[in-house]
Amino acid sequence: MDYDVKDLSLAPEGKARIEWAGLEMNVLETIRERFEKEKPLAGAKIGACLHVTTETANLMIALKAGGAEAFLCASNPLSTQDDVAASLVQDYGIEVFAINGEDNDTYYKHIDSVLAKQPQITMDDGADLLTTLHTKYKEQATRVIAGTEETTTGVIRLVSMEQSGVLLYPVIAVNNADTKHYFDNRYGTGQSTIDGIIRATNLLLAGKVLVVFGYGWCGRGIATRAMGHGSHVIVIEVDALRALQAVMDGFTVKTSLEAAKVGDIFVTATGDTGCLRAEHFEVMKDRAVVCNSGHFDVEIDIPALEKMSETRRTVRKYVEEFKMPDGKRVYLLAEGRLVNLAAAEGHPASVMDMSFANQALSAEYVFTHADQLETKVYDVPKDIDSEIARLKLETMGVTIDSLTPEQEKYLRSWTIGT
Repeated sequence: MDYDVKDLSLAPEGKARIEWAGLEMNVLETIRERFEKEKPLAGAKIGACLHVTTETANLMIALKAGGAEAFLCASNPLSTQDDVAASLVQDYGIEVFAINGEDNDTYYKHIDSVLAKQPQITMDDGADLLTTLHTKYKEQATRVIAGTEETTTGVIRLVSMEQSGVLLYPVIAVNNADTKHYFDNRYGTGQSTIDGIIRATNLLLAGKVLVVFGYGWCGRGIATRAMGHGSHVIVIEVDALRALQAVMDGFTVKTSLEAAKVGDIFVTATGDTGCLRAEHFEVMKDRAVVCNSGHFDVEIDIPALEKMSETRRTVRKYVEEFKMPDGKRVYLLAEGRLVNLAAAEGHPASVMDMSFANQALSAEYVFTHADQLETKVYDVPKDIDSEIARLKLETMGVTIDSLTPEQEKYLRSWTIGT
């Protein structure tokens, strides 16, 4: 086997945690059991660039059960759980290239290691695997059947590539599935972001002014969970409709500069660059805390913060203090990377169950429908989305009604009136 992980002796702890997460991933388990019998991915090579966590491990195990050769690298240098990576190699025979805290060169070396396996299907969280293929291994990219993309940031990049005419193979936008973004983005990001902030700082959120940049599904999940902890939540938006939704949901909406003067904790969740900049740091209160829950570490202008500071030091694990000439301190969490994965454990397994069910079934779909796909970004087929929702309810012991024949007829008709 080919692999690069921190320490294989960590495998027993990783295996126990993988199994624990699996207890909450009943939909994926149902899919894995079918995959084991039918082997719909037999002969497929799948290269995945995802957060190397217990939940991802269960996805990789399901893909292998379906007959695929699966190779995994990290989609974020700080999100890898080293014990999980070790267990995937030692206990499940899956080649992994990921080490928590790896530098930028190692990060891309690990992406190269996965691409060296000549995958037919790519599986991304942020599109780094795909964009590396398109920029560094363009000829190889033309031989890829299709890909999948897990997150909002990655889908934005892929749509841009499609519109620019440079996308070389079809991709399923897993993030766009209703059973993904309504739950993973809202409930998963909401809970795990708050978890990361609390683990890193041990601050009491009640009574604090918490500022959320962005009111997409991730932002509204963070805002809602923070409000539940007793925080006074301010939302920053550039979209009038989303700002209006935030107001109607009971949150205060301000400009970023206004909020910078009063906030205690700042969380970016936009997928865009430069949300928190020098002009914001200049007016922040002493001991303001800044962190990011978007995909990349560009949402906070860390070079500007460093340039403004006299000193920079680590005061707690995942907490860095930047001290200004006037004595004011600004605290940065998790190096500006995903606070929910770097300082905590990412989304709970129950919500990732649906997201990774989408990944598994999308991989099956593109492998069996490759000759029917055009070179563009596709949404997850509606029947897959609906089946995952049905299975999730079933595993939760929830039953729902169905329409009567009369109700179906009424909804199809334009002649039946009041």
